Amino acid sequence: MTVRGRFITLEGGEGAGKTTQAALLYEALGARGISVLRTREPGGAPGAELLRGILLDGSIDWAPRAETLLHFAARAEHVAKTIEPALAAGTWVVCDRFYDSTLAYQGYGQGADPGFIAALTGLLGIAPDLTIVLDVVETIAASRMRQRGGDSDRYERLDAAFHARVRQGFRTIAAADPKRCVLLDASGDIQTVHTAIMTAVRTPDQ
Repeated sequence: MTVRGRFITLEGGEGAGKTTQAALLYEALGARGISVLRTREPGGAPGAELLRGILLDGSIDWAPRAETLLHFAARAEHVAKTIEPALAAGTWVVCDRFYDSTLAYQGYGQGADPGFIAALTGLLGIAPDLTIVLDVVETIAASRMRQRGGDSDRYERLDAAFHARVRQGFRTIAAADPKRCVLLDASGDIQTVHTAIMTAVRTPDQ
């Protein structure tokens, strides 16, 4: 009988280091002999990647409820085509963002109804086994974004007040669900944060 894989999500605002830490966690799990898949949101499946482009390019000023629905449409496709098949096969899944980002960005950040978001979340029929919430102060996050360079997406271009609301949203989410969420200070160097994440992630050899 195949043992279901473990579902781990990494959350946090812009500049928190989610993508870097997701890659390091993926590599560390693989080095321990664990079958693991790394994915992201919005995206992670062909249809979801198409919606990612629509959501991030900034050409349309979506109403918060419509934007929320687009994120959940991408997420439903991602779950059906990528996440659930991997977990059912016994593969661990490391995902850069999941439904907590919608609550933080569209809910706390843009004012979408949290009850509406909660109802859509419940319809997914899946929850992460562990969520790592990376918290970083605004000054460090802004510095990291400048160092990253390249074109910024529509969320990265929003003002400081929006990003402050998102950060507080993630902190509130983590505090409300301590059995699932681990809030980590992500202001330190990459290796320090990775070590803290590996402490939070229990693997079969521990």
